[in-house]
Amino acid sequence: MSRRRGVWWDAVTGVVTDRGQLEPELEKYRVELTGYCYRMLGSAFEAEDAVQETMIRAWRSLDRFEGRSQLRSWLYKIATNVCYDMLNGKQRRARPVDLGSPSAGNAVLPEPTAEATWLTPVPDGQVLPSGDPAELAVGKESIRLAFVAALAHLPPKQRAVLILREVLRWKAEEVAQLLETSVASVNSALQRARATLAASDVSDLDAGAPVDPDDEDLVRKYADAFERYDMDALVSLLSDDARFSMPPFSLWFKGGDDIATFMLTTGSACRGSKLLPTTANGLPAFGHYKPAEEGRTGFDPWSLLVLELSEGKVAGITHFLDTPRLFPLFGLPERLEA
Repeated sequence: MSRRRGVWWDAVTGVVTDRGQLEPELEKYRVELTGYCYRMLGSAFEAEDAVQETMIRAWRSLDRFEGRSQLRSWLYKIATNVCYDMLNGKQRRARPVDLGSPSAGNAVLPEPTAEATWLTPVPDGQVLPSGDPAELAVGKESIRLAFVAALAHLPPKQRAVLILREVLRWKAEEVAQLLETSVASVNSALQRARATLAASDVSDLDAGAPVDPDDEDLVRKYADAFERYDMDALVSLLSDDARFSMPPFSLWFKGGDDIATFMLTTGSACRGSKLLPTTANGLPAFGHYKPAEEGRTGFDPWSLLVLELSEGKVAGITHFLDTPRLFPLFGLPERLEA
């Protein structure tokens, strides 16, 4: 689509349109671009900002778009440069389980760490276009928490190459054109990215397979045990090396005994909580509301609870505590009445 005397010409269809018709064309790519930027940045909020900046840059530079490339690839090129700018000089986002050793269940909570330290969850609908079920399954795999955390180990260019080649299935020639480099350079970057991921100590890369009926039953049992605060029942649903974390706190726990100890001591204020089901990162999740403080009725938001499942057990439990931002993002109620 290129400009010809104040109008817009679609190089593929030959249809002449006015500038006002272009905005809907740009919007068609918002969801998939958000998914790309989320994998690059590890933050739903930064991904949203990156896509908005991409749209602004695209709109401002339309005069320089001469239709030599498809609109989609042109937008991905802009989005990649935006992500490079946002990643410049920043530390990688991670999960507590990727940054240190597990703590004992009776450990005292440390001071919370800055939000920019942590990988944050994303609603499925924000990053996964609707369409073919097989493609949707692949999309869910590539936004799971462990995979996005693994991507953060890669330099920005390698990260972009791996996402474009192995997640979005672009040809090496297309990626080379987008990144303004050679096919050989793209293939080399992909090989280095694969090697880095293989050598990285990021746990649970296989967790997050599509949820089957047995897994749905497992999730229901977990929610029931949690709401009843039945630690024996809850621990029976966990894998032997299940991991529990609560960003922005850096500590995490491994194994049912330490998880139960924490939940019955420091975490005991969550007794009597209510859970509302949702999904995050292609995984089962809940809005977690704990009983309001004394003198008040109802339930206050406490965390976005995300479960990672593996081989019929709960392998990962992450309570994301930034509810003032996360609950509106996921469309969860501000609080629950009694």
